Amino acid sequence: MTGAVVIGRNEGARLIRCLDSVCGQVAHVVYVDSGSSDGSMAAARARGVHVVDLDLNTPFTAARARNEGLAALLDLAAVEYVQFVDGDCELQRGWIETALAFLEETSDAAVTFGRRRERFPEASVYNRLCDWEWDTPIGESAACGGDALMRVEALQQVGGYNPHLIAGEEPDLCVRLRGKGWRIWRLDHEMTLHDAAMTRFSQWWNRTRRAGHAFAEGAALHGAGPTRHWVRETRKAVIWGLILPLVLLLAAVIGSPWALLGFAAYPAQLLRLALREGGDRQAWERACFLVLGKFPEALGVLQYWRGRLSGKRGGLIEYK
Repeated sequence: MTGAVVIGRNEGARLIRCLDSVCGQVAHVVYVDSGSSDGSMAAARARGVHVVDLDLNTPFTAARARNEGLAALLDLAAVEYVQFVDGDCELQRGWIETALAFLEETSDAAVTFGRRRERFPEASVYNRLCDWEWDTPIGESAACGGDALMRVEALQQVGGYNPHLIAGEEPDLCVRLRGKGWRIWRLDHEMTLHDAAMTRFSQWWNRTRRAGHAFAEGAALHGAGPTRHWVRETRKAVIWGLILPLVLLLAAVIGSPWALLGFAAYPAQLLRLALREGGDRQAWERACFLVLGKFPEALGVLQYWRGRLSGKRGGLIEYK
């Protein structure tokens, strides 16, 4: 038996589209709400969906919401598989059947996911970047995203998601699953339509800063293991977004002739990445934001370590 867990907060029409796309494709649906004020819970109940209203006294995280949603789902029925869906996504017809068939014939696969696409990639460069990010290689993968069909047995074996993570909870889960011998698979099939709704630079900046926080925390948790989880990503963010600019600024202040030459490393990196991506207009877009993204990523790394050293966990880093 297959069930679904949908999580969201103030998703409005996006949530209604999401629930309408999920209901009827699985036996049971649970919606976990994280403090919405837009009538999301009422809309879910009107569709016969079981609603979990998260306790406001405990900090919200997507990981916590998914864990509590799964617990509620298992109270409803003894499901073997669970489809996790973010409330800003629409589940595509045919995905559940394809993914379920794959998991049933691949006994060591814990997670399978397909193509997540942006609903409005033409609306902004930030949406196009998301759509590019979702287009991951087909086949065995290191990690999945928020939308995926999972084997309940495998989730229970590793204790589910880490509820304390404010970002990067899916790769963290997949590291632990792979450590137990499970595999993660990306199928060549349409899975969900996602609505990033990013139209402002500040949204992209915050989302990228959140990624830097996830890199740092992931590396702190699993970087010493065989996967070297997110060690490289954290190192690149710190070098390009923090150490190199500080060194070059210091060199410029003391009047070193090498300062201007050093700053040329950034356009050189942009050119290298653009050519690697194909050299067309979208390749230049991606390259530009990949280079620029190292600065908010570095801030996210600093934010994680500041919180860890001070003993104060940071709150959610939201972009919409």
